Amino acid sequence: YLQAAAMTAPLLGTGIGTPACETYNAACGELTVLLRSSEGGQLWNQPLNLAGSNTTYHLRLAPASSTVWAPDYFTSFIPSAEVKEKLISKENIEQGVGGSLVGVRILDPPEKFAPPRGITAPVTATLDFHPKNATLALRRPAKQPTAIVEGKVRPLAANFSAPISYYQPPGNLLLVGVMGALRAAHYEKKTGLYFLQPYDPDRIPVVFVHGLISTPFDWVKTINGLLADPEIRKHYQFWVFAYPTGNPVLYSALRLREELAKADKLYPNHKSYVLVGHS
Repeated sequence: YLQAAAMTAPLLGTGIGTPACETYNAACGELTVLLRSSEGGQLWNQPLNLAGSNTTYHLRLAPASSTVWAPDYFTSFIPSAEVKEKLISKENIEQGVGGSLVGVRILDPPEKFAPPRGITAPVTATLDFHPKNATLALRRPAKQPTAIVEGKVRPLAANFSAPISYYQPPGNLLLVGVMGALRAAHYEKKTGLYFLQPYDPDRIPVVFVHGLISTPFDWVKTINGLLADPEIRKHYQFWVFAYPTGNPVLYSALRLREELAKADKLYPNHKSYVLVGHS
């Protein structure tokens, strides 16, 4: 994969969507997935010498910045194309350069406000070569839709729907909502505030609260629609409050206030919330 990216990188100027660009993008994405998962992650974020057919490449990861994810932030990566999008009909996809991935962060013990399946975000993997020194960068396309790749500013490939679709709904979503209303005690442990994206002090938190016989999955289409706007992607982050709707309203309101108080304590300098609800 590294050699394929090296061969096609000089041809990126031929245009987005060309065979050279598609090969480069796939190679960047697959290399990232493999490096992060191979040998229990021991190869990740280590300077590596990788021998191609005629060349040895010296590979390193780009350090964290405002537009590049820290190498050790995500615990795994999934190609965006492999995420099944069950609840949305229109994907938010940007054509460009780089491997489009979903970064997944799952820690043990779990982080506060992390969904059971972890916290996700769009990631675009790019490789730069100088000449046999290769730098793999985990770019943040929501922060900056373009980047200097191989010496030229280029649009980044990205899928902003895949990270939200990573949270797969249960088989019978309506039944789960009904049971949450009829047998609230069975769902009490799942009550809480969940971050659908990594916390960002520069973004305004939007807290979505669902209504009766509903679940947080009711917000997937809404969030996906908002993510279609680059200015919203840049300035807002999305959280959901989950609760069984059979509990008394005042009790659920108390739990919401308690969760927001925990967020205030953990992130005292966060921007003011936007609260969105439906009934």
